[in-house]
Amino acid sequence: MLTIIEDGIKFVSNFAGIINESTPHLYVSALQFSPARSQFTCKAGNFAKTAQVVGQHQDWPRNQNVLKGHTDSVLSVAFSPDGRHIVSGSRDHTIRVWDAQTGGQVGNPLQGHTDSVLSVAFSPDGRHIVSGSHDDTIQVWDAQTGGQVGNPLQGHTSSVLSVAFSPDGRHIVSGSDDHTIRVWDAQTGGQVGNPLQGHTSSVWSVAFSPDGRHIVSGSDDDTIRVWDAQTGGQVGNPLQGHISSVWSVAFSPDGRHIVSGSHDDTIQVWNAQTGGQVGNPLQGHTSSVWSVAFSPDGRHIVSGSRDHTIRVWNAQTGGQVGNPLQGHTSSVWSVAFSPDGRHIVSGSDDDTIRVWDAQTGGQVGNPLQGHISSVWSVAFSPDGRHIVSGSHDDTIQVWNAQTGGQVGNPLQGHTSSVWSVAFSPDGRHIVSGSRDHTIRVWNAQTGGQVGNPLQGHTDSVLSVAFSPDGRHVVSGSDDHTIRVWDAQTGGQVGNPLQGHTSSVLSVVFSPDGRHIVSGSHDDTIQVWDAQTGGQVGNPLQGHTDSVLSVAFSPDGRHIVSGSRDHTIRVWDAQTGGQVGNPLQGHTDSVLSVAFSPDGRHIVSGSGDDTIQIWEVERNAQVNHHLGEHTHHLVAFSPLANISSSIMHNHSIGNVKKNSKYLKYDLYLQQDGWIVGPNGQLLLWVPSSYIPFTWYTPQTHLIISHFPALELCRMAHGPAWHQCFSSFTHSNA
Repeated sequence: MLTIIEDGIKFVSNFAGIINESTPHLYVSALQFSPARSQFTCKAGNFAKTAQVVGQHQDWPRNQNVLKGHTDSVLSVAFSPDGRHIVSGSRDHTIRVWDAQTGGQVGNPLQGHTDSVLSVAFSPDGRHIVSGSHDDTIQVWDAQTGGQVGNPLQGHTSSVLSVAFSPDGRHIVSGSDDHTIRVWDAQTGGQVGNPLQGHTSSVWSVAFSPDGRHIVSGSDDDTIRVWDAQTGGQVGNPLQGHISSVWSVAFSPDGRHIVSGSHDDTIQVWNAQTGGQVGNPLQGHTSSVWSVAFSPDGRHIVSGSRDHTIRVWNAQTGGQVGNPLQGHTSSVWSVAFSPDGRHIVSGSDDDTIRVWDAQTGGQVGNPLQGHISSVWSVAFSPDGRHIVSGSHDDTIQVWNAQTGGQVGNPLQGHTSSVWSVAFSPDGRHIVSGSRDHTIRVWNAQTGGQVGNPLQGHTDSVLSVAFSPDGRHVVSGSDDHTIRVWDAQTGGQVGNPLQGHTSSVLSVVFSPDGRHIVSGSHDDTIQVWDAQTGGQVGNPLQGHTDSVLSVAFSPDGRHIVSGSRDHTIRVWDAQTGGQVGNPLQGHTDSVLSVAFSPDGRHIVSGSGDDTIQIWEVERNAQVNHHLGEHTHHLVAFSPLANISSSIMHNHSIGNVKKNSKYLKYDLYLQQDGWIVGPNGQLLLWVPSSYIPFTWYTPQTHLIISHFPALELCRMAHGPAWHQCFSSFTHSNA
């Protein structure tokens, strides 16, 4: 019974917001995204006409909510004493209050500071919020109305880096860039006594002891100091041990210990009475530890770091508990436990706040791990069931696309980096090109090498592809040539295709197999007759730097190219003329390009860490970008047989500007809703499932183990009630 209750609480925590916004999505969205081990998942089987999720999570995600609204980095977060609300301070100069259960924003932003809000905290009774800012002031706010209480607290001569209430709520302590700590009367706003002086550099963090008798501070001078809150005198000597700035300090709930996080990438625990270090430093973060906090029972410590992760530690042993909490895409500035210890809240440089389940240790959506060096190329099998990858570790690996598990042993034979991999059209073979100058063909089922290596190139093989009928392989090389091979015998077909004056970086067959297109380091694109090896027309010129990727449109009439000159260009495959103006928007090299299956859109991946989608007919960018990624290889996943009732042909002008275009006139809003062109709610996707791919058996390429969605049978809109199987059968 307890398990069912806990499962129900997590169901509500994850889906209350969307059910409140649109009740039918209890059935249309919530049940489908419940994890496999949830009691609610068995109910989903009764709802056949809903979205199908491939790669369903096994357990409830640790990342339970992503709170979006701030327009710049979130520098500080805190729970209210009752755990019902979260307060956040941001570089956008505002403070926001959020519903901890639904993730919705409560009221309007609290505005008044004229610069970044560096620190926020609730009063012990939850009625007030205190904030410290880069504008050198402290402000107190009414947590219910959002109104400012009294005038700003002024006295610091530089940024206020940290603020905290005393346990009885009568005083506020602040730490500043002016090297001082000050105590204030929370009711009158007056300064209590003189500034606490002793630090020789910025005071980054301050906190009261649980009994209110002491204050702890961490500083840029690499030390931690303890002060008498009543007299302002320093208690004992500075706590020394960190070898760089101390960014964050906190007392344990019983007041016996202090925890500190530092620029030296470590966390240290100290005896609050003696000042001695307790045990060894807690190590695991690979960059600065910006924030630390104890759990309410004192048994655990949470830390947030510049390495984008959050880690939980056993406060007694110093051991790390479970895997790092991953999801933020930039520095984690602030972390805190909820009052009941069941959740962790984090604020990040990626402008988001995330809520995590502190109890479940399972990592959601593990990456496909096995390679021990960079992965240069990945591709889906034609049936979508497997993924192949080529790596700098000289091996090829095959993966189960649904489970993420490795299939068999690595394919070994190459003696240097594997630059390019591809499946044959029937999925039975894999071809690979390597820095060892060879091409190899593998049996996709057994992993065995088929025949001898294909030899002829005199330098690295940078790109390989099968012909549409699977009978030939084309390869492009650092030796400036393109070669065509008989896939069955391994013999070279004809002479090398020569014409480029530098490395051939990308090659591909046309859909009918009659032509080959190549992109080169010589800034040109060339089209070749696949049968004779002759060059078709003149080189396609226009790019001002290396052409890194080329692809044919599905009908073979157009070629798209991506270049180191940051642009994408579309060409007429027959005349070689450029179609329209260059597609501009990327701020770094365009590493990969591909057409959508219907030929209406182009997707591009860039060294600027973004993916962009472009409309071919209008020759314009459909959306600014699909978000930041750490991967640069992209390709469309064809979505076949979508119900015409889901697809609409309306103008995209009616859709919210902050939505991201997916495809087929579907848009993904920042809050997780997939909407139609007029903003109609179709499906809500939890943040832990984003990014996702469209699943079909014809999916060409996947970059990492993202979940996949299939909407072919989904009932939606006015017909949402038809998602229930028994209803559908009775009206068949």
